[in-house]
Amino acid sequence: MLNHKISGLIAAPFTPFDEKGELNIALIPQYYAMLKRNKVAGAFICGSTGEGVSLTFDEKVAVMTAWAALTKEDTEFILMMLLGGTNIKECQQLARIAEQAGVDVISFTSPSYFKPANVEQLAKCCVEIAMAAPHTAFYYYHIPVLTGGNFQMIELLKKVDNLIPNFKGIKYTHEDFMDFLSCMNFADRKYDMLWGRDENMLSALVLGNKGAVGSTYNYAAPLYLNLMEAYGRGDVEKANVLQQQSIDMITLLGKYGGISVGKAYMKLIGLNCGEFRLPVKNMPAAQFELFKTDVAKLGFDDFCAH
Repeated sequence: MLNHKISGLIAAPFTPFDEKGELNIALIPQYYAMLKRNKVAGAFICGSTGEGVSLTFDEKVAVMTAWAALTKEDTEFILMMLLGGTNIKECQQLARIAEQAGVDVISFTSPSYFKPANVEQLAKCCVEIAMAAPHTAFYYYHIPVLTGGNFQMIELLKKVDNLIPNFKGIKYTHEDFMDFLSCMNFADRKYDMLWGRDENMLSALVLGNKGAVGSTYNYAAPLYLNLMEAYGRGDVEKANVLQQQSIDMITLLGKYGGISVGKAYMKLIGLNCGEFRLPVKNMPAAQFELFKTDVAKLGFDDFCAH
C-alpha cells in the first residue's frame, strides 16, 4: 500500500477515443511515455478530465487495466483511479478489480444524484468503498462544483480518522483555502492533501502544499515544474509570472468551450485523444485555427510538454 505523501505533479489524463467515439486504448502507452518524459509523477485516471462519468463499467476496467499494465512495476509512477461517485456497489466492484490490478490509489467522490444528507453519510460511503480494497490507499475526491457535495473536508477527516485504515488523503478541487489548510494541519499533518486547482497552485504552495493533481499537467507540465522550482528557491516574482502564464492558458479553455478544449491542447503536443462524449460540447473545427493562433500568443511552445 502507498504509505508516503505524494509530491510533484499528478496528471489527470484524458481518456483517448477514436473518430467513432470508442476507446482508443492503443494510445495509452504513448501517453504514459509522454508523461514520464515530462517528469510527471503519476496519473489520476477516469476522473473529471478522463470522463469517468461517461464511461461504461467495462470501459473503466479496460482503461484501468491498460494503465496498470504499464505502471505496475514502475515504483516512481503513482497510478490513481477514480471509481465513481453515484453507484456505491459499482465503486466497490471497481475497487476490488483495482486492487487486484495493482493500482496504487483508489478514489471516490460525493454522490451527485442522491446526495449524502450530511458528512456522516458521506463518511459511511467512504467506509464501504475503502473496505472493498483494504490493501490499497484511498483518497477522497472533493470537487463540489460538480458533485454538489458542499461539505467541509476538515469535518470529513474528523469522521474518518482512525475509522478507515487505508484513508490516506484528499484530492482537493475547491477554493476554500481555510478548509484546505485545516485539513493539512489536522492530526499532526497525518493526511495527504493534493491540490486540484491548477490556476491556484502558487497559493497552495504558500500553505506548504507539495503535491497536485490537474488536467493542464498533461500538456504543460514543464510550466508547473518551473513554477514549483522557482517558489522553492524563494523566487516568488518568477513563480508569480509563471502562474499568470498558467491562468492565461486556462482562460482559453473558457473562451473556446470548457473542459473539452484540453483535448485540443493535446493535439498541439502530438497526442490526438479524440473528442469528449455527450453531453459535453466540443470546439467546432472552424475555431481550431483561431485557437491555435491564441495559443501561439501565449508562447505555448516554450513551456508545453514534449
